[in-house]
Amino acid sequence: MYKIAVMGDRDSVYGFATLGMDTFPFTDAEEAGRKLRELAENEYAIVYITEALADKMEAQIDHYREQMLPAIILIPGVSGNTGKGINAVKHSVEQAVGSDIIFGN
Repeated sequence: MYKIAVMGDRDSVYGFATLGMDTFPFTDAEEAGRKLRELAENEYAIVYITEALADKMEAQIDHYREQMLPAIILIPGVSGNTGKGINAVKHSVEQAVGSDIIFGN
């Protein structure tokens, strides 16, 4: 059975455990990158990563962008929303349908 993980700073991820998700608090991008690789190899279908942590580990995340699993979804953390997550979703939709569905470009 596939699993769901949440990675980011402790304050941003600890609440997700009550929803049954595996949480991995990280601030160090190198450690987080190693954990992401481990999660990808161990049946994690979805990995949520806070935008702040994702900013520090672009290369590791890019490695998984073209793969089917895991789906990596950026979420805002307690420090706020940078807009990076919604931009990533928008880009994925543009690739899938060939057009910007919000603005029609």
